[in-house]
Amino acid sequence: MIPRRTGLEHEIFVVEPGGEPSQRAEELVHGCQRRAAGAGLAPENFTVEWVKNIIELNSPIAGSADELSDVYWRMLGVARSAARELGVRLYPYAVYPIHLIPVIRDEMKFHVQVRTIGHERFANAGRCAGVHLHLEAPAGTVDASMGVGFASTAEARRELINVYNLATALDPVMIALSRSCPFYEGKSTGLAHHTARYRGSAEYGWDGVYLHHPAVGGLRPYAESAEHLVQMQFERYHSWLNALDAAEVDRKLFHDAGGDLLSSSWNPVRLNRHGTVELRNIDSNLPHIVLGVARMVLELHRRVVDEHLEVTPTAAATTMTVTGNQLRVPDFEYLRHHLLFGAVSEGLADQPVSDYVASVLEVARTPVEAGGLGAWIHSLADFQTTEAKLLERYFPEGETLSRETGLQLVREACDEFEFCIERGEITGELSA
Repeated sequence: MIPRRTGLEHEIFVVEPGGEPSQRAEELVHGCQRRAAGAGLAPENFTVEWVKNIIELNSPIAGSADELSDVYWRMLGVARSAARELGVRLYPYAVYPIHLIPVIRDEMKFHVQVRTIGHERFANAGRCAGVHLHLEAPAGTVDASMGVGFASTAEARRELINVYNLATALDPVMIALSRSCPFYEGKSTGLAHHTARYRGSAEYGWDGVYLHHPAVGGLRPYAESAEHLVQMQFERYHSWLNALDAAEVDRKLFHDAGGDLLSSSWNPVRLNRHGTVELRNIDSNLPHIVLGVARMVLELHRRVVDEHLEVTPTAAATTMTVTGNQLRVPDFEYLRHHLLFGAVSEGLADQPVSDYVASVLEVARTPVEAGGLGAWIHSLADFQTTEAKLLERYFPEGETLSRETGLQLVREACDEFEFCIERGEITGELSA
């Protein structure tokens, strides 16, 4: 077995006891940092986000899914305790359900994005929260100046390409399984709001942050080679520089704030300067969903690395299969036009998406002992997304939530999140 490590970032909304948005995220982070050592964690595992109503939990590097799960529960426990002391609560879903005006933190790197994207459009990002999963690439294969480190071995670069392509192929699966809050600014449109409002798409009418900048915020094609992956990095980088010019934002401001080749990417799959392939497409959600999706991805990552599988985009393929040393996945046109669109518009109710997700779960589950992926993921027939459960409870009011009902949703979500954390600390796991 080839050791590859992982890490996780979880963005979480901070709200007042009544469910209203709180601007006290920084105070909460300080409270978490004071408690960190007592839970075997470091202060840097708890950070602020670009808006004042969200905190971020950053896990230490973990050597396995079990290790990641253990540290994740400890981070959640610290955050819950600090929130109680401060008198605020943690809202777990990817979208705050009713009207929210994000308050931006005063840092240059955020101001550069706001000025380039536009304040109203960029505010969508402050109304969404996600989970980012990191898959370690072979040492030296990710280079901040080139994208790919060509001093690494050809074998190491092949692994990087296969992991990058695996992550790309998993994009609609992670969206469909993790869909959480169905309401955005009080309305339900049937879309996966975190994805639609963050990425945006002119083709599909998703009015999101990167609507006019798909190169820096959308899903990019599979990498055909290391050279092709480098080419895509520079295409995206120059697209962002051109966007700065068009908005009359001095490029120097971007670079002075730490901007470079890799930091010009807000794509759902990207190379990270920490030497990882970063997947940024999981909805912020309840712990068993977050860990279940993470375990699925980590098992597939393990198979690709240990079994030297070649991730092979295949014309006419609609599911994921293993044939010899090839992990066959749908080609990018089908992935983008059918599976991604279906995952965002209908989720698991879309039959091609459901069939694809089932095939991915089968490939992930095959070499794992019973229960290894969590009881919730054994069968799609028995699985219900968080979003579906919330629609059953709150949709009878109609497509628009009243403020009163929206705040009720927030408070009840906080209750469930706290219960999950308390139970998870005791058992170390959680079933649906």
